[in-house]
Amino acid sequence: MATLFCDLSFSTKLRVVGADRVRFLNGQTTNDVRQAKGGSTQESCVLNAKGQLDAHLFLFATTDAIWISADAELREQLRARLERYVIADDVVIDDVTDDFALLHFFSAHSPEGMGAEFGLKSQRLTNDGWDFWFRTTEREKLVSALSAVYEPIGPEEWEVLRVENGIPRWGRELTPKIIPPEANLEGRAIDYEKGCYIGQEVISRMKMSGQVRQRLCGLISEQKEELNSGMSLAAGEKVVGQITSAVFSKRLKAPIALAMIKRGFNEPGTKLVAAADGRKMNVSVAPLPFPAAEQI
Repeated sequence: MATLFCDLSFSTKLRVVGADRVRFLNGQTTNDVRQAKGGSTQESCVLNAKGQLDAHLFLFATTDAIWISADAELREQLRARLERYVIADDVVIDDVTDDFALLHFFSAHSPEGMGAEFGLKSQRLTNDGWDFWFRTTEREKLVSALSAVYEPIGPEEWEVLRVENGIPRWGRELTPKIIPPEANLEGRAIDYEKGCYIGQEVISRMKMSGQVRQRLCGLISEQKEELNSGMSLAAGEKVVGQITSAVFSKRLKAPIALAMIKRGFNEPGTKLVAAADGRKMNVSVAPLPFPAAEQI
């Protein structure tokens, strides 16, 4: 089977330089920037003082800069959010979105013959993946050449893989109202030992309590009926959540979805009713990532 790859060149890309860049970013992000390397990406979040999300991102470090990639929708606000806290710091944040193409490969081993500016292990949708940064001027030629060796997938296929793997996305599961553990980001994007950063007190209290008000969960349509983003979820007469992303999974042979569901109603196997525009259907909560088809 050919290695899959997806063109993520639309992603926001920032370069942070200056003598204080590590210290500065470490006070802005949930993961430990001091541990960032040049061979792999570090997943992280930027929060407000209430612990709510300002951004979700991936970063890596080189000898003279820290490089950031994030969802395209964050292009304006992420840079502005970071620059708001640059006061007396030797830090410059440049938008390099248009300078670099970004391709993600689904592979345990680095694909050969890339010739990229940067090649990094990156767990975007699965445990096995690679990000390659190329100069934008090479993008069209590269995508054409790589398509002869590897199998390209488009945004719709990426979306199905994202939902199957239970990965949250900015604008869907990740919004300014969400606190990272609610979106299952605590194991990937938070370092609880790193020290102070904006929003840390809220995250620490949540860890000590061991509870979140809601949790990102999987849903499976029991009657194989189509699910849609925005559908409300109810247990009896009580609204307990909302669907945030929905796709049809060929692998699972069923409509599946991601949803934010309140505490007490989000255990796998819980039966709920999804509703919108007069339509109602039975759904069941599934663990993330979704299990194999034979387990459903």
